[in-house]
Amino acid sequence: MTLQTETATTPAHGGITTEAPYSRMLERVRYEGAYPTLERADEAVHHVLAALGRQLVGDERVDLAARLPVEAALVLTAQVPAVTPLTGWEFVKDLAERTGSTPAGARWNVGAVLAAVSQLAGPELLDRIINQLPSGYALLFGRAELQQSRRRTASF
Repeated sequence: MTLQTETATTPAHGGITTEAPYSRMLERVRYEGAYPTLERADEAVHHVLAALGRQLVGDERVDLAARLPVEAALVLTAQVPAVTPLTGWEFVKDLAERTGSTPAGARWNVGAVLAAVSQLAGPELLDRIINQLPSGYALLFGRAELQQSRRRTASF
């Protein structure tokens, strides 16, 4: 088994470097989720990235996988994307059902993992990911979800 080494470079998007080892990502998730062990953080990462892998398609999926540590990218890309993507709330409920947890516990895990994923993705890719997915994901990634006004304008 080959160990990845960290580089001293700072990525343009301000997150963890693409060369950062998986252990660094786990430390971030452990911190964000206040998990007692790295093993618990690893479990959350696997569940959430597998669920996200069922939702993302196209260039956003490929670009995100390229920014994740190899171990995390493999979990994301091992999933077959769903025919119909889930809303943010459906995503949390589905994760709770698949993992045998409560929706609150699943939401906690999603927030912890997606905080690290957001940092790795960077703002431009994160915008593209959120725009691809149905409503509710911006909040899961720690962003405000702004909706366009549906006000009709008078036509002459």
